[in-house]
Amino acid sequence: MRSSKEVIQLIQNMRKNKKLSLDELAKKVGVSKSTLSRYESGKREFPINNIEEYAKALDTSVEHLLGIDNLYTIESNYVDVPVLGQIACGEPIYVEENFEGYRTEPKNSLTSGNFYYLQAKGKSMSPTIPENAFVLIREQPDVDSGEIAAILVNGESEATLKRIRKYDDYMILVPDNSNFDPIVSDKNSPCKIIGKAIRYTLDL
Repeated sequence: MRSSKEVIQLIQNMRKNKKLSLDELAKKVGVSKSTLSRYESGKREFPINNIEEYAKALDTSVEHLLGIDNLYTIESNYVDVPVLGQIACGEPIYVEENFEGYRTEPKNSLTSGNFYYLQAKGKSMSPTIPENAFVLIREQPDVDSGEIAAILVNGESEATLKRIRKYDDYMILVPDNSNFDPIVSDKNSPCKIIGKAIRYTLDL
């Protein structure tokens, strides 16, 4: 079962995914905008006893908000996708797959497969993928030429996000930002594709 802090984080994510402002959600649940803002910022503890009104306003279940149902697949119309560390859009960086919470997605927006989020750091994929965007990754060992992938490089110890260009016996990892240099991958400098970038969300 989720703590009150985890519940309000999930409510905030769902509010943003549904394009609801603080004021709009506050009106739906019958609290002031300032009160809801204090809940989301952690300045005031979220009252679990009022959770039913939030479930109704967000078109979900109390069980989902409390985390009583299955951790990844829920009985409502939403699914919690885990956030795992960061990925570089620039120089490759080591990805520490530390669990950093969830981002909630509508079930019908995801195809079959395993999904997770990585947060983009750097500007090599701008403007296609802005810095600090949360990039939805579908786990898969290959992508088509021209698609954006999450890739392990430097002996599979570091990760980066680049557009793949395939040739007969090598690949080029291409940044969408022309101010950055591409990376060549061949038998002497192999890389490993770990997933396909599906889309991103950016918290404002």
